[in-house]
Amino acid sequence: MNVRKLMLLALAVTVVGSLGLGAQAIKAGFIYVGPIGDYGWTHAHDVARRIVDEKYDWLSTVYVESVPEGEVETYIDQLVRQGCNVIFTTSFGFIDGTYAAAQRYPNVIFAHASGFKRAPNMATYMADFYQVYYLNGLMAGALTKTGKIGYVAAFPIPELKRHISAFTIGVREVNPTAEVHVRWIYEWYNPAAAKEATEALIAEGCDVFAFTEDSPTVIQVAAERGFTSFAHYSPMYVFAPDYVVSGQLVHWEVIYDDFLVKVHNGTYTTKNLAHVDYWWLMAQNAASMGAEMGMPVNPKYVAPLKAFTVNHPQFGRISVYDLVFLRYNQFADPGITFDPFEGPIYDRKGNLVVPKGMWMSYDHLITMEWAARGVVGPWPGEP
Repeated sequence: MNVRKLMLLALAVTVVGSLGLGAQAIKAGFIYVGPIGDYGWTHAHDVARRIVDEKYDWLSTVYVESVPEGEVETYIDQLVRQGCNVIFTTSFGFIDGTYAAAQRYPNVIFAHASGFKRAPNMATYMADFYQVYYLNGLMAGALTKTGKIGYVAAFPIPELKRHISAFTIGVREVNPTAEVHVRWIYEWYNPAAAKEATEALIAEGCDVFAFTEDSPTVIQVAAERGFTSFAHYSPMYVFAPDYVVSGQLVHWEVIYDDFLVKVHNGTYTTKNLAHVDYWWLMAQNAASMGAEMGMPVNPKYVAPLKAFTVNHPQFGRISVYDLVFLRYNQFADPGITFDPFEGPIYDRKGNLVVPKGMWMSYDHLITMEWAARGVVGPWPGEP
């Protein structure tokens, strides 16, 4: 149900709870930065919302879409008046407004996606893609003919910088001279800007594409020119079956399910969330690789990836296809035996940022500002 319709009712409902919701019914409100039809970030959150809503009879959900990041508190106020006792805010730019609202509504449970500010009644959560981006980078490095890979990026925040650098590390592992050319559009959802950026990257000679913009525009524009691409957040094979190689697929429902069940059974309360921070990756089934669900790699690209071999320092002569799935299995192992940011790693200015034998800590990953070697283009905030 669209919460915009509910807003018209202007209901004034007393918020339930003081410490925890226990076995009481939960009404969860979801605040989205884009439209649910974007087929990217917001679409994926809404698919997850519907999955958990249908699963539990003690749960009801509402949502509001296309919320400007500076106006999140207004929408939180409206959801609280409508009786929401759990509120999820799903964009990095909602962080300050969510934190302020958590102070004003101590009997409401909040959870903010991709942020780092927490409170007794406010948790944070993230299903992160840096491992999957690395895997897609391996394939992109094998498939480029020009040695130039295009990346259409939204905002220069640490999350995207982490993803682009992980992608580039994968590219350069199999194609050491390849470059990843980045264009920032400063929009989460803007098909016109994504189209323009893709065309500009094509003009620069890029022939493989990845992106962070919440529509299939990059895929469609690239396919029109016969170029391959990697999907973003949602399955996008349907938009270009001959050109989508793989992509990043998110499963927000595993986080929402875990969180809401723990609220319902009293594990999570309005007093104990200050240290609750989900950082779930492939091992927790929060992220996966695929052109669509159940298709890790488009069958059309299996043969080319098997034919492209590299003399790997660890595994000897190996096809990129086999390397991708070797790493895929390592990421799926909760024991964590490999990380894309394993040192020695140098940034594109030549600085050693991860020493040999070391991995980046969680804190360094979520505050990452540097660009990996091979990234080409502006990098606001670069040290």
